[in-house]
Amino acid sequence: MSISINAAFDSGNIVVESVDGTSARLSIRKDRDSDFFQWFHFRVACTVGDALDLAITGLSASAYPDGWPDYAVCASSDREHWFRLDTSYDSAAGTLTVRHTAESPILWLAYFAPYSMERHHDLVASVAECEGVTYRCLGTSLEGQPIDCLEMGTGDTQVWLYARQHPGESMAEWWMEGALEKLTDPADPHARSLRQKCRFHIIPNMNPDGSCRGHLRTNFAGVNLNREWDNPTPERSPEVLAARNAMDATGVDWAMDVHGDEAIPAVFLAGFEGIPSLKAGQTEKYKAFQSALAANTPDFQVDLGYVESAPGKANLSMSTTQLAERFGAVSMTIEMPFKDNRDLPDPVQGWSPERSKLLAHACLATLDQLI
Repeated sequence: MSISINAAFDSGNIVVESVDGTSARLSIRKDRDSDFFQWFHFRVACTVGDALDLAITGLSASAYPDGWPDYAVCASSDREHWFRLDTSYDSAAGTLTVRHTAESPILWLAYFAPYSMERHHDLVASVAECEGVTYRCLGTSLEGQPIDCLEMGTGDTQVWLYARQHPGESMAEWWMEGALEKLTDPADPHARSLRQKCRFHIIPNMNPDGSCRGHLRTNFAGVNLNREWDNPTPERSPEVLAARNAMDATGVDWAMDVHGDEAIPAVFLAGFEGIPSLKAGQTEKYKAFQSALAANTPDFQVDLGYVESAPGKANLSMSTTQLAERFGAVSMTIEMPFKDNRDLPDPVQGWSPERSKLLAHACLATLDQLI
């Protein structure tokens, strides 16, 4: 009997080109009205013991071809625990191949452990019930989904945390789950201290439409939200417009935009060094956070990362630079790997939901030290 492959579910994305017994040739559907593609998420129904041979083709034209070498596919049989499969990449053919002997009748495969919209709603509902937490809907997406914001803390320092502008970077919402768990833990001393000093505004998912549709990088309109912050519009990017309007109302002192990087096998920060109105104090606080985070967790490093912008040449359509320029904020983008962490590899899980959540704990402890 032949295996069957399906992606007709929340965040599903795969195109079945052909199936022959336990082998299949597949490709990835582009984001709607966009040329971006890299995220995949599908399930294979098979027989225990089947020698699965799954080839995802056409990847030379994907958004980040450098993301495929040394990458291993995420898989799960119960959709709770995710592990990595033996994976090879033929750069000449642009084909990623997974070979695996089936140990269960249904196997789920994804670019990274998915964070479903159902889990998102469970997270928002559970945190909204915690003492001292206020829920706000900042607006709606193009398809009418809420832009959820959870607020807590009684201090004067305005801190904004937001994730999944790029919906395929699902590790970002795992980070958010870790951050919210820590901040609402009544026994956690860092959380107690931070809630006294700060007012937190937390958007766990900036792009619910793209998340549900299985996009890598864009919203329903095919727009990259992290290139809209200088001029968001209701027609293209109501998600950004809603968030930025709320930030204008509160001001922003510290901000963290949570992402994943396809190619770089490390956790790193990107800052705002090229903004026109750069102030020495901003840079000092950003560098202090970077150094303290490196001391607080060995999962973070400062050697690998993006090239810094030249003075005055920052792209102000991106949130981190826009907030630094607009508010004088200490803003930053934190990037986690789709691949394994080069410095602390885990051959079973690679970079994982669990490590994403622990990184959030370290980031908040570091913030507590610096405020």
